[in-house]
Amino acid sequence: MIDLRSDTVTHPTPAMRRAMAEAEVGDDVYGEDPTVRRLEELAAATLERQAALFVPTGTMGNQIAVHLHTHPGSEVIIEARGHIFNFEMGAMAALSGALPRPVTTENGLLEPDQVEAAINPKVNYRTPTKLLCLENTHNLWSGLPMDAARTRALARVAHQHGLAVHLDGARIFNAATALQTSAAELARECDSVMFCLSKGLAAPVGSMLVGDADFIAEARRVRKIFGGGMRQVGVLAAAGLVALTEMVGRLAEDHARARRLAEALAEHPAVELDPARIQTNIIVFRLRPEAFAAAPLPPSQRFVAGMRERRILCGAFGALEVRMVTHYEIGDAEIEAAIRAVRDYLTA
Repeated sequence: MIDLRSDTVTHPTPAMRRAMAEAEVGDDVYGEDPTVRRLEELAAATLERQAALFVPTGTMGNQIAVHLHTHPGSEVIIEARGHIFNFEMGAMAALSGALPRPVTTENGLLEPDQVEAAINPKVNYRTPTKLLCLENTHNLWSGLPMDAARTRALARVAHQHGLAVHLDGARIFNAATALQTSAAELARECDSVMFCLSKGLAAPVGSMLVGDADFIAEARRVRKIFGGGMRQVGVLAAAGLVALTEMVGRLAEDHARARRLAEALAEHPAVELDPARIQTNIIVFRLRPEAFAAAPLPPSQRFVAGMRERRILCGAFGALEVRMVTHYEIGDAEIEAAIRAVRDYLTA
C-alpha cells in the first residue's frame, strides 16, 4: 500500500531506532531524564523561547495551552476549520470549561478585523474572550502556511484586547520551509506554541509545547493532571532529537511531490483543485458531485474505496473532500503510482 492518509503514518528512521535503543534515561516526572531535558532545551532554542515541555500528543500540548490561557466560561477565537475546534473532541469544553468562537474565512486565513469583531465586549452579561488560537500550517486548508506578517497583525489585535495567542504549529517546520524563514520567526508574536515531532519529522511519538519559563513550569503541572506524566521517556525523546536535527531539512522534497500530485489531480474534470494553493505537503481537493452517479455512499467515500482497491490509501472529509499527504516514505515512484491510480479510477 502507498499510504497518503497522513504524515503521521511514518515509521522511525534507522537513526531514530538506534538513538532510541541507546538513549540515556531517568524518571522524567522527577525531571531526571537527561534525554528529555536535551530535547526540551533544543526545542526551546529552536523556537527562541525560554523553555519547552515534551508531551505525548499535539492535542495534549494544545489543550494544556488552552487550559492555562483561559478559565471556565471564557471563549476561544479560532478559524472555523481549525484543528483544535474540529478534531480535539471538544476538549476545551471538557477539560477547561472554555467555549470556541469559530470564525469562518474564505481561504483559511483570519483577518485582523475578523478577530476584532469576534472579541466580546467586557460587560458582565457577555462571555469573556480570553484566547486566540492560530494554526500554521492549516490542515484542512491544504496545509496552507501563514506568514509572519499576518501572525503579527493578528497577535497585535489580540494583545491589544488582553487576549493570549496560542499557535497550533503542528507542522510549523513545513510552513517555515515553504516561506523560506524560520519557525521562530513565524511564532515570535505568539504566547505559546505547540509543534509535532510525529508528523513530517517522522518521530514515532511526541510533540513540544514552548513558551516562557513560568508558563512551561505551570504546563508541567497541568500535563500531570491530564495524565501526561511519563517516566523513562528518553527512549522516545531520543527519536525527537533526531527529528529536529535531521528531518527538517528534507521537508521541501515532500512539498515538491505534493505539488506534482496536485497538478496531476487538477487536470481531471471531476476534481476541483487549484494547484497553486498547494505550498506544503497536504492536498485537500473537492470532487465535483455532477461527475458521480447517485449512490448510497458519498463521492469522497467511494473515491477512497476505489483508491484502496488500487493500493492507495487516502482520507475522506465530508461528502466531497479528499485529503492526501506526502511524507518521507513517499518518493517519486509512489507519486507516479498514485497519479496512475487516480486517473484509472476517475476514468472508470
